[in-house]
Amino acid sequence: MQIQPYLFFDGRCEEAVEFYKRALGAKVEMLMRYKDSPEAPQPGMVPPGSENKVMHSSLRIGDAVVMASDGHCAGKPSFQGFSLSLTARDEAEADRLFGALADGGQVQMPLGKTFFSPRFGMVADRFGVSWMVIVMA
Repeated sequence: MQIQPYLFFDGRCEEAVEFYKRALGAKVEMLMRYKDSPEAPQPGMVPPGSENKVMHSSLRIGDAVVMASDGHCAGKPSFQGFSLSLTARDEAEADRLFGALADGGQVQMPLGKTFFSPRFGMVADRFGVSWMVIVMA
């Protein structure tokens, strides 16, 4: 069994994909726009003018796959009640990843030494997705 996060960016998915490519080295495994669907969307699923928005994408970040979409393209993504945890190889990588995610975002807990890790911090990126960056002790 496998659990994979699926994030709905409500109209900013393509921007998020490009950001995660730069910030985390994400690799796009698949990206399909609404206009490329073999079937027409159900009535009310996609607002008019959203045919170029992302219906589904799959990103590989390290060993994990994160899926994403523009969803209903309502323009108000809401990421609450969870964080994605990112394990860095070492302190230098943690510093780099945390800094990249914090660019345009909001630091929730500065990256630093804790009793359980030589580097740990929490940040919400520019899209509001919460991340925990950690180096395993």
